[in-house]
Amino acid sequence: MTISISLPNNITIGGADFTLMAGPCSVESYEQTYAVAKSMNALGLRILRGGAFKPRTSPNAFQGLGLEGLKILRSVADEFNLLVISEVLGVEHIPLVTEYSDIIQIGSRNMQHFPLLWAAGEQPKPILLKRGFMSTISEWLAAAEHIASRGNQKIILCERGIRSFDSSTRNVLDVSAIAQIKETSHFPIIADPSHATGRTDLVPAASRAAIAAGADGLIVEVHPNPKEALSDGDQSLPLESLSAYVDDVKRIVSAMGKKL
Repeated sequence: MTISISLPNNITIGGADFTLMAGPCSVESYEQTYAVAKSMNALGLRILRGGAFKPRTSPNAFQGLGLEGLKILRSVADEFNLLVISEVLGVEHIPLVTEYSDIIQIGSRNMQHFPLLWAAGEQPKPILLKRGFMSTISEWLAAAEHIASRGNQKIILCERGIRSFDSSTRNVLDVSAIAQIKETSHFPIIADPSHATGRTDLVPAASRAAIAAGADGLIVEVHPNPKEALSDGDQSLPLESLSAYVDDVKRIVSAMGKKL
């Protein structure tokens, strides 16, 4: 049976509740983050995602604002009474990220960074553990157990797509993994349709599939102007389409007997 994770502001991940986390891939400015958070608040969304430290494939790509980005996230979230989720890249970043974030994200590339998993498990805040894009389900669950072995059981799994030979999408959303996790693990699981598809036009369909497979939530990327985004613009929902997207998600969530 899936455990439920209680968060501040009466937010629960798992059980009968469905959680939709949203926000920009990278925190670029106060104005950008504020615009997204304002729309989220109006739609009843309560967890703001945003990257302050960005592990990009190319060292020449935008690497995030670091501490400044975390401060922007926290300031904007507090203004709208939202929680913050942001990624930690290394053991040395954990004290800093935990100071500003309510949920600590461990990204796909770090799923088997064991010293990071151990350090994350020794702090009390919930941890979102993304599946490695070339990792099996058993390897993913073993990584979660590394965290749990250090005392922290507040783990949220995230299916974010796995690598395949097909280049038409960024990755392939493993919907069957969501269903299998619901049967074999007590940790709640959410899906990341943005990274799974790499295409804005496919995010709604991937979201519906994940919900139907039993996901406890979604984490999606949203940007006021995706064409000018410093990272992942091709997979970010335009801010003006967020309302229609949320309505679509609510319909499927309700059909699955949950509430957003």
